[in-house]
Amino acid sequence: MIENKETVQEWTEIIKPKRNLFDFHFKEIWRYRDLLFLLVRRDFVAAYKQTILGPLWHVLQPIFTTITFTIIFANVAGISTDGVPAPLFYFTGNLIWGFFSRCIQATSGVFVGNQAIFSKVYFPRMIVPLSTIITSFIAFLIQSVILIAMYIYYYCQGADLHLNSWAFLIPVFCLIMGFLGLALGIIISSVTTKYRDLSMFVGFGIQLLMYCTPIIYPVSFIPEQYRFLLLFNPLAPVVEGFKYSVLGVGTFNSAMLLYSIGVTIVLLLIGLVLFNKVEQKFIDTV
Repeated sequence: MIENKETVQEWTEIIKPKRNLFDFHFKEIWRYRDLLFLLVRRDFVAAYKQTILGPLWHVLQPIFTTITFTIIFANVAGISTDGVPAPLFYFTGNLIWGFFSRCIQATSGVFVGNQAIFSKVYFPRMIVPLSTIITSFIAFLIQSVILIAMYIYYYCQGADLHLNSWAFLIPVFCLIMGFLGLALGIIISSVTTKYRDLSMFVGFGIQLLMYCTPIIYPVSFIPEQYRFLLLFNPLAPVVEGFKYSVLGVGTFNSAMLLYSIGVTIVLLLIGLVLFNKVEQKFIDTV
């Protein structure tokens, strides 16, 4: 008589519904880090796979923007750059702003743009927006080489540039900009799963926000009685801090940095909660 033995199956992955909106599963994201890096490679390669210049567009875009700003705002409008050579002033602002705008644009369409793969394969959905942030940071690093070259050139030409101790906080400025872009992007992505027409305002909103941030003008250009309104923008202290640490000009202090960090944390928590809420049922609405 043959005895039947019950076989015991060991599961490597158990998918469970999220119990609450604050169940973020950060450990699960770390477990899928290989997928994260694969998506980063996919985003970087796919963006320039069928282009003539390829990754050179990362360099040409800020250069052309800097030339345009220099001609229009410095030469025609005569806006002061606080003694900094205009091309260097505008390129510095474009560098940090370009990083933020890429982050928010790439993450604002996560659910709609990836609905096909989200409906077929399980993985932590937050992997996708995180991959776009890393891809944007790689572009930032490539463009930073141009900034370093411009800085050395103008310094050798005798420009009054002051690289100071705040330069050690440049990684902090980048983290704040990246997380702000991530927070706003996933908030927009969560809302646009139901209200698609709101995605039309993303490009316009980013453009409008740029004019509310000291990118094309220094804070000193704003009348003193209105400067406090400008600094309510959490992006303004980060941009000012970045320019102050590299160029030695502008208005910046630690209180401004703490304000930006606080706003970033609040917006990121709101974004994560909305992302978790929409993630559970977005496939029925997109």
